[in-house]
Amino acid sequence: MYTINKITSNHVVDFAAEELKKYLRMMMPRCGEIEIKYAPDAKDGFRLGVMSDFGLDTSESDDITLDDILHIDTDTEGGIIAGSNPRSVLLAVYRYLTINGCRWLFPGIDGEYIPIKNIEPTKYHKMADCRYRGQCNEGAEAQHLMMEEIDFTPKIGMNIFMIEFENPTAYYNSYYNHTTNKANREPEPVTNETIFQWKRQCEAEISKRGLQFHDMGHGWTAEAFKIKSNGCWSTTSDEAVPEEYRQYLALYDGKRALYQGMPLNTNFCMSNPEARKIVATSIADYASNATNVDYLHVWLSDSYNNMCECEECKKKIPSDWYVMLMNEADEILTERGLNTKIVFICYYDTVWAPKTEKLNNPDRFALLLAAISRDYTESVDPNIDESKLKLTEYELNTNVMPTSVNNYLVHAKQWREHCKVKNFIYEYHFWWPQFRDFGIFGMADIIHNDVKGYKANGCSGIVEDGSQRSFFPNGFLFYTYASTLYDTSVTLEELKEDYFKHAYGDGYKTVIEIFERLGNTVDFKYFVGSLTKNKEDRFCDPEMAKNLAKIPGIIDEYSEFMKEHRNMPYRAQTVAFRILAHYLDFIKRLAPILALKAEDKEHEALAQFKEYVDYVGKYELEMERYLDHHAMTHSLNRIFLNVKVLFDA
Repeated sequence: MYTINKITSNHVVDFAAEELKKYLRMMMPRCGEIEIKYAPDAKDGFRLGVMSDFGLDTSESDDITLDDILHIDTDTEGGIIAGSNPRSVLLAVYRYLTINGCRWLFPGIDGEYIPIKNIEPTKYHKMADCRYRGQCNEGAEAQHLMMEEIDFTPKIGMNIFMIEFENPTAYYNSYYNHTTNKANREPEPVTNETIFQWKRQCEAEISKRGLQFHDMGHGWTAEAFKIKSNGCWSTTSDEAVPEEYRQYLALYDGKRALYQGMPLNTNFCMSNPEARKIVATSIADYASNATNVDYLHVWLSDSYNNMCECEECKKKIPSDWYVMLMNEADEILTERGLNTKIVFICYYDTVWAPKTEKLNNPDRFALLLAAISRDYTESVDPNIDESKLKLTEYELNTNVMPTSVNNYLVHAKQWREHCKVKNFIYEYHFWWPQFRDFGIFGMADIIHNDVKGYKANGCSGIVEDGSQRSFFPNGFLFYTYASTLYDTSVTLEELKEDYFKHAYGDGYKTVIEIFERLGNTVDFKYFVGSLTKNKEDRFCDPEMAKNLAKIPGIIDEYSEFMKEHRNMPYRAQTVAFRILAHYLDFIKRLAPILALKAEDKEHEALAQFKEYVDYVGKYELEMERYLDHHAMTHSLNRIFLNVKVLFDA
């Protein structure tokens, strides 16, 4: 009979013990009951606790609350499963189970690969290579799927879950109103109050697992001045601005008004001391009420070249005013005895590092680099030669954003050196790029090398801005992302062998072959960058049309293989093959449409693409755990934007 003894009294360790029990019972269904008890002096059975409880060395970390050190030393009867902090204990439990054969291939019960076998002696010790490893909500969110995604996060070794906005109505409304699939699904509108409750439910699940909770982002430049931005990127009348606050809005094009009618994209007059005080106080008020927030993100508007043009604001670049705002927020937070970490962002107009202002209390802050305009045809260079890069100077409201991620990294380095702060990354692999690679391995290589490259350039990890349903045609891209963040020494081939063997069983090599052939036939760089010389339309390429026309024939070659593997020994494998079958069907139908686009038959291609969106939408409910129909539609729709916008961007 097995026993799980909790050495540490902590709610995350409690959850870790329950998870260990559950999966041990699944692996050894006839092992009998497993007792869980709090026993700080236990010497036998499984012992779960923080490393200090066992006298284990944690000196490899300079902050054991942020760094995850996993320590496992067990035999066939039990042993020590420990971590540097309570969250790390949970991560150590999942790592122990992984070493013993378990895999979490995608979120939900159907993504669990749990072998029936006896446990084996296990010795393991490692600190995660990247301090920050996580994701942020994006795309179309369904609450039942958000619950599964949060549950999935620590199972694959990640430690952060971020929820953007005070109330993320845009993401939830995109799903429940079925904005891109009205032909097949009736809208199910939910109120802002319901969404706000759901955010709190997410927060409770994040806390249960001890994950770092990162909150907010955009919105401060509107909400602080009593301008509602609950609609996120929606537009409104300028009458929404309370007149007593209009004086604080950015002066742009001679007016203090909403920028393009959008509160979220409106900046404020940062040289105005009263305006900064209002925003700084708003930050502190939020932190006072949200003491469960570990990192509070304070970003400016979600647009660029729209900063205040008043004579005072012109005296400094936006990043200097931004640092002044951070210092003023820090003063109020300190007065209130709040230790909330604040994240400020190198993004759009604040890409350029400050020239004069410095942080008074760097320990409170972390810098987030968001290379929003980067080119995804090239990975991060681990050895950037700055002498070969041309960095532009900041020019008020006339800037051209960098396309090279390496340029962005040099800007971030200047920020780090000037402000003496840690830096991590906000990435977009799982926003639109993930839908542009038929063969998936091109993007997998980009993700793998990006993680390693960011680390080599002094960045402490990544939070992905992407859909919580990024598991179509499988979870390999996400698996690559999470695994490489945890251990940057792992190779892409090792990850490929491990993931596909568990996901597809005895047919895994053939599945790898399918993706390799798809990727070799249509280079993903064609869809994420530009492989053509057509400056007016980068997707017009007659030669690529010929390659796209080959895709249906390639897929047909594997029809018998797919039929033979429709039902597999493990449920997770059966589901993996069902997802793959849909994917191949969808790609087979999409390739000829994109071939028409490549042949410059744009209107014909557009008409067929609209039919394609509706066809895929018929299977949305079946595939919604894995495929974000809304995000996919918007990503592919961008290919046709020079003809007509199908849906609101």
